[in-house]
Amino acid sequence: MKIAVTAESNNGLESMVAEHFGHAPFFMMVDMENGEVTATTGVANPFAEAHQPGQIPSFIHEQKANVILSGGMGGRAIQFFEELGIKAATGANGTVRQALEGYLGGQLKEAAPCDESVAHGHG
Repeated sequence: MKIAVTAESNNGLESMVAEHFGHAPFFMMVDMENGEVTATTGVANPFAEAHQPGQIPSFIHEQKANVILSGGMGGRAIQFFEELGIKAATGANGTVRQALEGYLGGQLKEAAPCDESVAHGHG
């Protein structure tokens, strides 16, 4: 399984989770096997400055990720991830390592649109 985690920097598992996936400077791509990390690769977000709906979910799909973890995410993005067969979970915080532990331990919930997205009608 490959898990993508939004990240503020390219410091591997010690990177801080980016609050909103669309503006995340990096995605940490974490390969997991039997609940253990087998590889971690930082990938710059080519759409961090500006993006069209669906571009980032497609980019994450191209990276072969099965799951994406983020602090928050808009409703349209969640829909795109679902259409691509990628599970999305929100509420991640702390380091990438802590976000992974939260997800694997069942503490991170299935993605729901962030308040900002709902307020802007992207629900």
